[in-house]
Amino acid sequence: MSTLDAVPVSLAEIARIAGVGRAAVSNWRRRHDSFPTRIGGTDVSPQFSLAEVERWLRDNGKLKDVGGRELLWPRFEALGSRDESGLAVAEAARRMRSSRTRITHPGLSAEARDLVVEAAKLGRAEGPRETFEFLLHRWLETHVRQLSTTPPPLAALMARTALTVRLDAGEQGLTVFDPACGTGHLIAAAAREYDGPGLAALACERDPALAALASARLDFIGDDRGIRTEIATADALREDCFAGTRADIALCNPPFNERDWGYEELATDQRWTHGLPPRTEPELAWVQHLLSHLMPGGAAVVVLPPAVASRKAGRRIRGSLLRTGVLRAIIALPPGSAQPHSVSLQLWVLRATPDSSAAAPAPQDALLVDATRFARSGTREPGPDWDALHEFVVSALDVLDRPDEEPPEGAVRVSLLDLLDDEVDVTPGRYTAPSVEPTPTELVASWEKLTTHLDDLSSHVRHVSKLVLRSETSQTTATVGDLVKAGVVTLRAGQQPSDAASPSGAAVLPLLTVADLLADGAPSGRIPAASDHVVAEKGDVVVAGVIRAFRAWVHEGPPTALGPQLYALRVDPEKLDAHFLAGCLRAPANGRQAGTHASSSSRVDIRRLHVLQLPLAEQAAYAEAFRRLTAFEALLQAADGLGRQLVGDVNDRLAAGGLTM
Repeated sequence: MSTLDAVPVSLAEIARIAGVGRAAVSNWRRRHDSFPTRIGGTDVSPQFSLAEVERWLRDNGKLKDVGGRELLWPRFEALGSRDESGLAVAEAARRMRSSRTRITHPGLSAEARDLVVEAAKLGRAEGPRETFEFLLHRWLETHVRQLSTTPPPLAALMARTALTVRLDAGEQGLTVFDPACGTGHLIAAAAREYDGPGLAALACERDPALAALASARLDFIGDDRGIRTEIATADALREDCFAGTRADIALCNPPFNERDWGYEELATDQRWTHGLPPRTEPELAWVQHLLSHLMPGGAAVVVLPPAVASRKAGRRIRGSLLRTGVLRAIIALPPGSAQPHSVSLQLWVLRATPDSSAAAPAPQDALLVDATRFARSGTREPGPDWDALHEFVVSALDVLDRPDEEPPEGAVRVSLLDLLDDEVDVTPGRYTAPSVEPTPTELVASWEKLTTHLDDLSSHVRHVSKLVLRSETSQTTATVGDLVKAGVVTLRAGQQPSDAASPSGAAVLPLLTVADLLADGAPSGRIPAASDHVVAEKGDVVVAGVIRAFRAWVHEGPPTALGPQLYALRVDPEKLDAHFLAGCLRAPANGRQAGTHASSSSRVDIRRLHVLQLPLAEQAAYAEAFRRLTAFEALLQAADGLGRQLVGDVNDRLAAGGLTM
């Protein structure tokens, strides 16, 4: 048996190799008896031999130009070990740049070494850099749950911020430092943002596979920019490989919440000029490590969890950073900016004290920027609105050293007198109002909008209340399972997303989950558009299959991927009206009878839900009544939300003495 015979591939991988959708591959499997037989997996997720798949695709003329790299990747994945596959990709990149390069990692297996040679040959034929970026993306996508990378838009924002904030920018070049570089996202962003001469990069990474991949990536960038790079494989806190070396800017997305960061052995380290970081504050160790490697006037930007701004254990160090003028700004990012996506991470902007010869008095304030409002959900690209976020942050930092100019709305200068209290809490949201107090004109407009909602509600009440409803019903029903068997509807179940990282510029789809339905109903995640995932299209009926969030509706928005316990039903429009189906399915009694048990965490067996059996012509009246009822419910919710907001706004105004006598 050849090596390729032992490499398994899924239907989704076959689709990528052939450059088609998964549905096409499933169709080939049904229509062609010669299609390779399953060698593993399950009936739902079968696996096939890569060698047999390649032969079949070639014999049937279905192997397109995308096949070269796509055929290569499953073999890297089949190596099994994350580290070995990562090191193999890095070695292949080195050999793509020079065929005379020898393999430097003795731990690679014979199979991995052969694969390195073959990948290098393919890369030199199809484009070394493009082939490496493809393999790197697939490797990160496969191991995304074990890795935390900095999204390219955030990396660009960090690099631009550091270049903006640093002082004494001369013509002698730029040195960038990243002590936890991962696969080199931040240094690569700095290379793109900096257009001057003499770029040098210093980096550390304790994971050998990540360090090798970062080195390979920066070598390709060096071919274009002439960048000088030095990457050390070490734990930067415990083993400072660049002690005494200074950089113009430092960028870092360090590991969070690591208690075993070296507290005991580093207790007397000279880097702790602002105080020994408590055992529970490893992030403040990274902050001081960055500062120890900055030239006078140099700038550092670091990604930190929001708790670092307020935890009691770190207040002494935060106070020292403020008093010395080193901590210049804190930017609260929208949720979804980076992993973990549910948290509003922060960027801390630091600047080393300038040379004494040109030293000005230490700043007496800090700039706190609340950019959380730039979250973008419910669109085709959920997550931050990166363009607006970049523009806002740049405009806020533009006045950092101009005390006479006011920052834009959402940013505020806070004096040290106000910050250096018992808590030293530098959370931006504490000092920037989450929303502007409504003006009298805006209040009048809100009251008019509420009046319109109430008028519309009255109209719907008159219509819905006039529906003639039988006290007893004996209509025949069918289950969803029956409809599926009859071919009237198709049923597809959503699945757990892989959290795969998308390449820069790649199309993405919003991802809707049950948790989103329990919040505001807007999709909070996103997945690559090319991924193998169930997608609800316009006109599909979507059902939440859990009692606590049970509902059904006709999807009217853009294509949206569905998470676990969400289902998409597509109707045959000549036999069934989608709005009629959704109305029948979302009946509360229907959900109760199809539930697996009587608790809020109960799942609903979608196939057991009942649907009235009516001719298509008679379904129209029911569909219109269901639409009215749905609109009535939406108006109730809108009026409730607006009414509560008005009560709060007016109450605030009255409590502040705003009543005109």
